[in-house]
Amino acid sequence: MVGDGEQLRWGVRRRLEFIDFRLFWDGRFNRSDIAQTFGISAQQASADIAQYEKLAPQNLRYDRAEKAYRRANTFAPIFIGETIDRYLLQLVAIENRWMRPEDTWFDAIPPVEVLTLGRRPTDPTVLLRVLDAVRNHLEIDIEYSSLTGSEQLSRSIAPHALSHSAGRWYVRSWSREHNDFRDYNLNRIGAVKGQRLASVDPELDFEWVHKINLVIVPNAALSAERQAAVAAEHAMTDGRLIRPCRLSLSFYLMSEYNLDVEPGVLKPEKQQIVLENRDEVTQARVLARKMSKEALDRASRTGSPA
Repeated sequence: MVGDGEQLRWGVRRRLEFIDFRLFWDGRFNRSDIAQTFGISAQQASADIAQYEKLAPQNLRYDRAEKAYRRANTFAPIFIGETIDRYLLQLVAIENRWMRPEDTWFDAIPPVEVLTLGRRPTDPTVLLRVLDAVRNHLEIDIEYSSLTGSEQLSRSIAPHALSHSAGRWYVRSWSREHNDFRDYNLNRIGAVKGQRLASVDPELDFEWVHKINLVIVPNAALSAERQAAVAAEHAMTDGRLIRPCRLSLSFYLMSEYNLDVEPGVLKPEKQQIVLENRDEVTQARVLARKMSKEALDRASRTGSPA
């Protein structure tokens, strides 16, 4: 990686990162690739290649027959190494048609298959109105498809944040109907209607405001070899992963990884990690929700802004 002392202008750094990217993913590039991608002259592209060679001479060699630079056997990325997952996510986005291949730096997409159940695309008008409500502290009326069995499609909510877990986006909001804070699945909001200034203080959402450390360890019922593999996969230190988490979001993480299930109920292969402080997390979430509801109820009785 390029050290912090290596000062590069943003545009130059992006072009050098492009060289790093093409060597990593395609194993080759030529001067015209840089010139066409960034709309620069061939002379400037040559200068960028020379600068990259100065920084990492061991990373590339020039193939005169092909008139292209090829990845050397001693290649090690100096720009994209710490952000490599970003490009893997771009492959997912391309496969899901969230991103066009031409909006990325890939010359050729490697064989890849992304398996998901699929969801309807996010309505940009809904997202725009939700973002405005968060930014301007507004209460909005929404049409919502609930899974709780309620027949009422209309809701009045005051959003104050977005969250993401297990492939879903949620709108963290105060609910006028319930006078508490809840999560609303962004893709179940069909439309946003009226709006007005919100009267509730998001700081009373104690489940959102307060965080707790999730102490995650390999399932002790696994063999020692499998426990070591699980620990390595999750980058654990001394066999433990400490994951700070908002109380409101701990529910989703626990559900996704079966951390809410008592160890021994499931086969260890189905529950490879366990939450060491499961009772503490659950109790903290219940207490924070109780305190939040009590604070909102007091504000409602006194008529002061919640």
